Amino acid sequence: MTDRSYSSIIEQLRNANLRPTRQRMGLGRLLFSGDQQRHITADQLHLEAENAGLSVSLATVYNTLHQFCEAGLLREVVVDPGRSYFDTNTGSHHHFFNVERGELTDIPAELINVASLPSPPLGTQIDRVDIVVRVRND
Repeated sequence: MTDRSYSSIIEQLRNANLRPTRQRMGLGRLLFSGDQQRHITADQLHLEAENAGLSVSLATVYNTLHQFCEAGLLREVVVDPGRSYFDTNTGSHHHFFNVERGELTDIPAELINVASLPSPPLGTQIDRVDIVVRVRND
């Protein structure tokens, strides 16, 4: 990894008010290096970290992913109870989820039209609408 890549990750973390620890730097490099958007599970990221020689526990991976979500660097997409993917695209969009391959694919927000939503419970407001369309192979 180049100094420029490290400085980019450090800047991203600091802008999100996160201290650039060794674990955050390493996981951030895996998540945010390159220009493609990623959908990844904690287990997949843990395996990538091991393969890259980054010594980090699965618990640390989960904690870091949730910290990144709270800081606005990632979005968590829950596809089933107990099964989440972490998305590097934090903009407004939805997903196709291939249940056989376990893959998420982005759907641009403008391709989904939500005609109406119920009023939220008293004292709350709608933060975001996430739509996951489950698909199977033909």
